[in-house]
Order: sequence, then structure tokens, then C-alpha cells
Amino acid sequence: MTNDPGESSDPAPAVSPEELTRMRGMDLVRRTLEEARGAARSQGKDVGRGRSAPVRRVAGNAGRRRSWSGPGPDVRDPQPLGAATRDLAKVRGWSSRVAEGSVFGRWRTVVGDQIADHANPTALNEGVLTVSAESTAWATQLRMVQSQLLAKIAAAVGDGVVTSLKIVGPVGPSWRKGRYHVAGRGPRDTYG
Repeated sequence: MTNDPGESSDPAPAVSPEELTRMRGMDLVRRTLEEARGAARSQGKDVGRGRSAPVRRVAGNAGRRRSWSGPGPDVRDPQPLGAATRDLAKVRGWSSRVAEGSVFGRWRTVVGDQIADHANPTALNEGVLTVSAESTAWATQLRMVQSQLLAKIAAAVGDGVVTSLKIVGPVGPSWRKGRYHVAGRGPRDTYG
């Protein structure tokens, strides 16, 4: 028997149907809960108060449960920044965007210094990574090792982030001048 008003040992007094129809909101909920607790006590069951807050998992503490109070890991302890940001990205649904950004941020470490000196990623749209090479020779070389590059990228940032590579060489000069352009006259008859 406790002194807590939420856990009285005597069953809740009977209430007339007219009085039940006048109850609204939380009063009705409290009354229903008291009746359920009373019925459980009459059957000899232990009636607790339930959990006060949902149990949160602590990063690095998976599978361990403490049954004592005192020093030790707690949900309020500071968490490692990497684990906290990874959990935040997973909860908010940012995991794919973070993986896409890591392709650009870790390009040099993923593909190596030699390739990174001569080629840079420029865009990633729907799994297609566009890589710009500094010369046509380097573009050709990258096309030959394309499967190895895809394997390295998948190992570094995960499968499915980059599904294919689009390797482009240097862009030639544009002969258009100004903001506006008018189409030319088209093909001419020079045989006549």
C-alpha cells in the first residue's frame, strides 16, 4: 500500500451512468484507468505506474541494461559527435544526402592523389556522378578504370549512392558572344 494518490488500494467507487455521461476529457480517462487498476488488483496482479518516459538507446551501449543506480553510462551523458550526427541524419532522413556530400568531400582520399590532381567531381544527380577531367587523355584513362572507381566509391560511401560515372573532358571555347543567340540560316544548297 502506497501513499500515492494514483495507486490507492481500494477499488474506485461505483459511478452512475448519468454521472459518466457528464464526464469529459481527462476526468473520463482517469476514471477508466482507476477502474482498470481496481480490476487488476482484484485479480491479484501487480499494478504499476508504467514508464514515465521512453527508453532511449545510448550510442555504444547496445544490448547492456543496468539494474542499479549510480555511476555508469546514462542517456544524459555526452555522446560522441560522430554517433550523434549519424543518429540525427538517420532520424531526419538525411542519410542519402550525407552520403552524396561525402563523395565530394572525400574525393581525394577515395580515388587517390594522382586521379584527384587531374579530375574533379562536378555533379551527382540520381546516382550518376559527373567527373570533369583536365584533358581528353585523362578522360580516356578514367573511362578505362571506371569500374575500379565505382568499386572504390561504393566501398567508401556505400552501395547505391553512385551507380554510374559520366566522365567528360575539357570544354572547348564557345564562339557565341553576348547573352542572346539567333539560330543560323541552316544548311545551304551548294551544288547548284
